[in-house]
Amino acid sequence: MLPIPTALQANFEAHLRAGKIPKTAHAHYKKWLRAYLDFCRKHHVAPPQRESLALFLQKMQEKKQRERQQQQATHAVSLYYELLQTQEGHHILSPPRVKPRLRRVEQDRVSQPETLLPSPPPAVAAAGKPGPLTGTAWEAEYAGLAEEIRGRNYSSKTLKAYRQWLRHFQAFTRGKSPASLTAADVRAFLTWLAGKKEVSASTRNQACNALLFFYRHVLHREFGQGEGVVRAKRGPNIPAVLSRKEIKAILSHLAPPYDLVVKLLYGCGLRLSECLNLRVQCLDFAAKVITVHDAKGEKARKVPLPEAILPELLARVESLKGLHQRDLTRKYAGVFLMDAVEQQSPDAAREFARQWLFPAIDLTRVPETGEYRRYHLHETQVQKAIREAVGKARFGRRATAQTFRHSFASHLLQANFDIRTIQELLGHRDIKTTRIYTRTVQKVARKEARSPLDL
Repeated sequence: MLPIPTALQANFEAHLRAGKIPKTAHAHYKKWLRAYLDFCRKHHVAPPQRESLALFLQKMQEKKQRERQQQQATHAVSLYYELLQTQEGHHILSPPRVKPRLRRVEQDRVSQPETLLPSPPPAVAAAGKPGPLTGTAWEAEYAGLAEEIRGRNYSSKTLKAYRQWLRHFQAFTRGKSPASLTAADVRAFLTWLAGKKEVSASTRNQACNALLFFYRHVLHREFGQGEGVVRAKRGPNIPAVLSRKEIKAILSHLAPPYDLVVKLLYGCGLRLSECLNLRVQCLDFAAKVITVHDAKGEKARKVPLPEAILPELLARVESLKGLHQRDLTRKYAGVFLMDAVEQQSPDAAREFARQWLFPAIDLTRVPETGEYRRYHLHETQVQKAIREAVGKARFGRRATAQTFRHSFASHLLQANFDIRTIQELLGHRDIKTTRIYTRTVQKVARKEARSPLDL
């Protein structure tokens, strides 16, 4: 990694002090600027290009950088953009120009590069002073987004996805002040996603939903009314469905407890998050039902408990008793619960009925309190196990955790179950969502029409 030029480093440090960035963070900001400039050099992208920061942010995500680090890096590069807008010192702030030698994949990306140093606003050119701040951190906006989503009781995954799209949008606009954002910025961002990034229609619509929520509930503005912001058209989707033979082959390559997880996904039509959030109290062996509390949209439902795996579930609960007793001996703080539940019943987290059906192997330390609590299996562990089992089965098809839920619905349709019943078992709000599985079932055509009286 090449070092930052001395003149640029001195000016950047002065800009950090002028922007009242804490001195303890200066080293981190310089590190991110150095990483950004090195990224632009390696990938032959001029730093002032609009998409360069978005590409750099994507690289950080691929390297599993934490969200706080992504935010700090975005702010550091935004302050660098602000520094480039000043008239004084343009000749020493400019990084080396990119080499004309480009790979074929990257030629389209930089076929029409912006000038290396963007022209300053008219006010800056006239007065010779820096323009208004553009390197804002959007901290208040991110906090407002989290507050609005939690206030509406949306899932944590929705918050994570919307926050990630907002991060991409901030990088695309190069840290532009939220007060100056317009519908044109949204239109340019969505066009860039469709044209340069070539994302799918569903991905583009998710980005549009995230920005619509951000504008409407955080910035308290509207966009898209006659200004060209449109949603992408989605084609018909046919879910992937496995045969019973293929499911049996996958199960043969899964070790406990992942085999039992997959049996619940297929046998009960559960989502992966719903399955991993099951607790001991969710199983009613007498009534042979499973109560799904933490379902999508906070909608609880009951599903039949498959009799074929009843002995495995009973053995699973018995094994959890020993783990629970060892945890109590170590004086752990219990499993993770909602704060309101623990306030009403301080000992609830240590009750056996509230223990996870699929607990994590290790305890998790809570930094704020220093307590040790137990979480359930992480989704990525199950996904990795399924991916390896599918590879060993070698039947030439892709399969994920969601595929078993699709197979559950399709096999019930093949067995002539009513679609309304399947809708309730899946927890769908709209029957239209369930009807998509009619595309996975082969239709039986008759040679001639007959009256219902003759059937």
